[in-house]
Amino acid sequence: MRAPGAPGAPGPARAAADLVRRLDALRTGLLARPPHCVVFAAVAGLLCGPWVPWLATGVAGGLAAAVVLAQVRAGRWTPASGASAVTLAVSLALVAGVAVGGLRTAALERSRLGPDLGHVVTARVTVQEAPRRSRFGGWSALVAWRGEPVLLRVAGATEPPGVGAILDAKGGLRPPGEFARIRRAHAELRAADVAMVGRRDGPLGSLDRIRERAEAALDRGLPPATAGLFRGMVLGQDDALPDATRDEFRAAGLSHLVAASGTNVVLLAALATGLGTALGLGLTARLWLVLSLIAVYVPLAGGGASIQRAGVMGAAAVAAGLVGRPASRWYALGLAALVTLTLDPRAAAEPGWQLSFVAVLALLVVAPGWRRRLERHGLPRGLAEVVAMTAAATVATAPLVAAHFGETSVVGLPANVLAAPAVAPVMWVGLVVAAVGQFAALGGVVTAAVGVAADGLGALAGFPLGYLRWIAATAAGAPGSVVRSGPWPVLLVAGAVLLVAGSGRVRRAAPAAVAVGAALWLAFAPSPAARAQRPAGLRVTFLDVGQGDATLVQDGDRAVLVDAGLADAGILGLLRRAGVERLDLLVATHASADHDGGAAAVVSSLPVGAILDGGDGRSTPGLDALAAAARVRGVRVVAARAGQVLRVGGLTLRVLWPRPEPAAVHSGEDPNGRAVVLELEARGARALLAADAESDVLGRLDLRPVEVMKVSHHGSADPGLPRVLDRLRPRIAGIEVGAGNTYGHPAPSTLAALAGVPVVVRTDRDGTVRLDRTADGTWEVRANS
Repeated sequence: MRAPGAPGAPGPARAAADLVRRLDALRTGLLARPPHCVVFAAVAGLLCGPWVPWLATGVAGGLAAAVVLAQVRAGRWTPASGASAVTLAVSLALVAGVAVGGLRTAALERSRLGPDLGHVVTARVTVQEAPRRSRFGGWSALVAWRGEPVLLRVAGATEPPGVGAILDAKGGLRPPGEFARIRRAHAELRAADVAMVGRRDGPLGSLDRIRERAEAALDRGLPPATAGLFRGMVLGQDDALPDATRDEFRAAGLSHLVAASGTNVVLLAALATGLGTALGLGLTARLWLVLSLIAVYVPLAGGGASIQRAGVMGAAAVAAGLVGRPASRWYALGLAALVTLTLDPRAAAEPGWQLSFVAVLALLVVAPGWRRRLERHGLPRGLAEVVAMTAAATVATAPLVAAHFGETSVVGLPANVLAAPAVAPVMWVGLVVAAVGQFAALGGVVTAAVGVAADGLGALAGFPLGYLRWIAATAAGAPGSVVRSGPWPVLLVAGAVLLVAGSGRVRRAAPAAVAVGAALWLAFAPSPAARAQRPAGLRVTFLDVGQGDATLVQDGDRAVLVDAGLADAGILGLLRRAGVERLDLLVATHASADHDGGAAAVVSSLPVGAILDGGDGRSTPGLDALAAAARVRGVRVVAARAGQVLRVGGLTLRVLWPRPEPAAVHSGEDPNGRAVVLELEARGARALLAADAESDVLGRLDLRPVEVMKVSHHGSADPGLPRVLDRLRPRIAGIEVGAGNTYGHPAPSTLAALAGVPVVVRTDRDGTVRLDRTADGTWEVRANS
């Protein structure tokens, strides 16, 4: 009879014996590396601490005591025993990690702002991070007030200040919303305007001034979009990027290049390492060169929490990659996790931390094997390293991107590989430009010389920057460049790729992986019918939702829905037939069931980027259901107010009405008079979407001529309509109205006033009507579509 582990033994027995051997080898290996065991035990404790701190501490302490007690009873524990010492150290590290995680989290979340919530306050705040312009007008920034983080939202047209600015802000202090909680803010301060009163001093103030000079130097001599990309790549600030460019980089899987991401830092470090190798630098010199660059990059990019994490992760990966021993690589990774989680144990729940950690993990585990295989297939070492590192990080992080953002860039892998050679020149030239810009403070001839040098270097960087913009635009414009799905299909595809690429039997396994990937693509990619329905350019669709309003605006893959009809009007089917799988913006114009009734179903069934709420503080079943659905899905809700400018890709929507007023002033007013009035502008065309706001409202607004208008309030009688039409001079007018309605809509007087408009369409007669903007500036009108 053969032993269980002997050759020829039954398969299950042999597998069990092999598993036992592997576990024993793992135990032996861990005991041989006590520092690794202690570090990862502390990391595990920090991960547990924020969630159930005291309970977890008790459980961990009990487990540690049980382990030590078991060792004592078995006669294996003595103070001189190496295994016993490691066991005790690991147990203590786990308990300490849990305790530190819990205490640190409690300290970070402790707030004394509670009594001020719900009141109007005047606060002197200090801007902590670069403000971000909102697509809804105004800007927001994380500020410090009374030593606590607060999200400041400014609705006015005030120019955003720089980091370190001290502002006087007056506004309502509210509990943190979803976005504020993500930013770890203790409250939101919403102010109509702010006044700058100074700048912070000390070391942080000096760093602010260094950053400002760097920003000024990076902005010189380049077109705005290219300068925004330059600053984004060097300083991790994408706020200067046009919305369309930012969207292209996101769709191409390149957004990490213009954000404070660990992948960006690692890619910079990897390319810098290759340059050091080409220059003949030794291992130690390369290590210190790259770490010095990261040390410069982190404070220059603002020194916020995300860039701190990126810097630590990047430094860990560099140290791991340059030190050839696997044990050192894993130890560096553990230290990186320990440092970042000690600073903020809640970071593990953030997408940025997870993406950074998984990317570094892929670089340590997957990339080396891929590089060796690429070299065996004839790729030069430097190119093989770049391709392997980029591919490993892209594939490994794809499931997380899908889980957090609901979409995956199919073109991300080739786009990143093609972009990699341009990143190093941009970063290196950018750092030189930022350094040269510091001499501008000397004034006189030196400042002029600095300007000339910055212009020349900026022009030099313009070539790789233009190349990156071209890659992003081309990749984002490819058919099916982005697949919107959950994480599971992406996880399966990524797993298949990792298994095949990590296998020695690549040729044998590749067809199966391709088949699995193709099947998943067909299952989760947009259907050909849906793709066919999407417009190539601008399209305005008056949806037939009966006696209600629903207007769909599309520009390629971008989509905005203004109102959603009654709850049973079939809005979801209409959106599907229009090829809509995601809404960038949903507008609820006012509190009326024939406008907001179907909105909650839309938010519950489709990914929605944001909601513009025109409810004006009123409570209706439709608006209440919409708010509940938004909370469940984590969709940002923004209150509508005149002066907002909303940008969605190439679409620009201006909110002309309502003007903000105290709720008591209009509490008894007909909600139609407070309905959101939108002016749409895209591709040289302009349209007016006025919901139910009639001439008594429109007559007070600064209206510009438009090509398309949605007739207000389903075509009801409006004596002032002729004067409105004289100002608008539309070429196409659409009436959204139900067939056989009991209100007599559209009114004969309204139809008479519209007699001078070249094209008048009605959903009661023409069904759903599509207006497609053609290349020559005309409109193609299709009824019953």
